[in-house]
Amino acid sequence: MAVTAPHHPAGARGGDRILAAALRHGAGRTLALAVVTTASTGAALLLPAVLGHTLDLLLARHADAGRWVLLSTALICVPAVLDALDGLLTATTTARATAWLRHRALGEILAAGPRATARFPAGDLVTRLVGNTAHAATAPASLAGTVAALAGPVGGIVALGVINPWLAVAFLAGAPLLALLLRAFARASTDTLTAYQRLQGDIAARLLEALRGARTIAAAGTAARERDRVLEPLADLSRHGHRMWRVQGRSTAQAATLVPLLQIAVLAVAGLQLSRGRLSVGDLLAASRYAVLATGVGMLVGHLNALVHSRTAAARLAGVRALPPVPYGTRRLPPGGDGTLRMRGVSAGRGGRTVLRGADLVVPGGTTLALVGRSGTGKSVLAELAGRLADPDSGEITLDGVPLRDLTHDELRRAVGHAFARPAPLGGTVAGTIAFGSFTPPPSAVVAAARAACADPFVRRLPDGYSTPLAAAPLSGGEAQRLGLARAFAHARRLLVLDDATSSLDSVTERQVTAALLTDVAAPTRLIVAHRPATAARADRVAWLDDGRVRAVGTHEELWREPEYRAVFGG
Repeated sequence: MAVTAPHHPAGARGGDRILAAALRHGAGRTLALAVVTTASTGAALLLPAVLGHTLDLLLARHADAGRWVLLSTALICVPAVLDALDGLLTATTTARATAWLRHRALGEILAAGPRATARFPAGDLVTRLVGNTAHAATAPASLAGTVAALAGPVGGIVALGVINPWLAVAFLAGAPLLALLLRAFARASTDTLTAYQRLQGDIAARLLEALRGARTIAAAGTAARERDRVLEPLADLSRHGHRMWRVQGRSTAQAATLVPLLQIAVLAVAGLQLSRGRLSVGDLLAASRYAVLATGVGMLVGHLNALVHSRTAAARLAGVRALPPVPYGTRRLPPGGDGTLRMRGVSAGRGGRTVLRGADLVVPGGTTLALVGRSGTGKSVLAELAGRLADPDSGEITLDGVPLRDLTHDELRRAVGHAFARPAPLGGTVAGTIAFGSFTPPPSAVVAAARAACADPFVRRLPDGYSTPLAAAPLSGGEAQRLGLARAFAHARRLLVLDDATSSLDSVTERQVTAALLTDVAAPTRLIVAHRPATAARADRVAWLDDGRVRAVGTHEELWREPEYRAVFGG
């Protein structure tokens, strides 16, 4: 079973690198957004000084008062226009960053292959790919907004010092408390959000498991129990959610207490300076406005909270990025090879236990070999390794003398075809499902593969035949398996791996498919995971797996003499 990785400092560092890459990707839009937000803040910083000077001119009945009134009006209107542009740029920047992060994360998941779902539950991967990318994508806009939000307080303090140095001194006396408040908020929010997002992924993973097993749950009558299992982490999720709100509420309350005190201190000093004739009435008005700007910690806390959300989400994306992609080589298969598969000393583990232990196996080219063994002996794992859906922990696997690791991606996928017990309906249409692969076979090859898999008759009965959309073609388990077999037949050139791919077929259809393997399929070599005695009997040879090793290789008739072999089939 896949296990969700806990939060780790390395994940935070990886998340920071992801955010840095997102910033570089949208550098132009982020810079434009920063310019707009900073310009809006600049207008807000100019306004108090202009208003104060305008007030002094009006009180003195100065002739220039009218022009300054117009300037004040313009400075009031400009931020409104800039804020509208800010909203538009924020939305487009975030949308583009989300698309880029999702495209990149999806590519990393698919490049890792089956090891991705072995490392993380499918539901957790969906949460990371959908929810966490959306949160991480807000980082560029949040950073641009944070720059502007920081420029407001800093500009306010500078303006206070320009009006009168003692005003800045009065404000800065309480500034360390503001800094401590912001630091405590960031630290507490990061820990809480990390746990919250991890639990969201856990619930999503449980829900996906329940949806996949909906028929089993209904048949067992355990809907209530399953509902409780899926929602079990909800209490912890609620606890972390409430803690997150308490942290934000406490920080806001502390800021609401501290900010007025700082403003009162500034106004008290300004009033004293006014009484001594060192400030004008307009200066007092400007100082009161700058004190508000200088204490704009509420805006800063909001942007800081968004950045914390982005950073914790990016740390979860870093777990996906840490999945090593499947490396491919540069070699090609020798021309004219017969598809001989060799395994030497192959060992592999799953779920913390060793499944294959130094297995040795040769599948001669042009033959069909059935893999037989009790449940858990490593049949499906060996089938995965044979087509390099996974790599062994040790040992070597070669196809026509070339190690699978050394083959290029396209060479490997053209040479080996896989069919599974529950094939995924990908490709859009019935024909697209059969053609789905590293290369697109011609329509004639698609039809030929469908005939070999005994799928052509039921496909032609569909409303639009091979062009029927999958959504309009409800398939039985056997029909879905036949399309999966056709897809493998259409692509495999040297080796065909069937992992329980005929389990839903009736005996007559299975016999017809087996016969087609020998005459109508390009791949000369077949490796079949067999659960039925008849399937094993039709193979040229049988490899009997027991306790992670190849116990014996022979014909079905030869092995049938062994009581333990017969016991594998319940005989």
